[in-house]
Amino acid sequence: MPQHNSYFPMEFKIDTKSTYTNIKPPEAPIDAIMTENIRQKWYELVDDGCQNLILDLENSTSADENGIAGLLKLHEDCYSNGRSFVIVSLAGLAARQVKESEKAAALNIAPTQAEAVDIINMEILERELFDEE
Repeated sequence: MPQHNSYFPMEFKIDTKSTYTNIKPPEAPIDAIMTENIRQKWYELVDDGCQNLILDLENSTSADENGIAGLLKLHEDCYSNGRSFVIVSLAGLAARQVKESEKAAALNIAPTQAEAVDIINMEILERELFDEE
């Protein structure tokens, strides 16, 4: 069970499509609190049948190493369970801080929503092809 000592619920904009769910946090830094909130919300959505995640970080003001580590953990959780995870709309200071982090190389970061959807659709096809073999 995750620790909730610094956890407080955030309000997210959530848009569910047939192959993915888009989560958009409010304006906030990418830190341990934000990523724990995203993880909690994602696990609730997975329980409701969601398969793939697009995380829209347009409103993110900055990023720290704990937040980036949290994104990486969410990325690993998704992929180890046969799901896709793509970050989109990362800009400004937050984008620079994430891209400068050594951990960021493993993350899927797309500049636009359309490209994020393309990545997810391609990964769905790849998983289907590998399952047939």
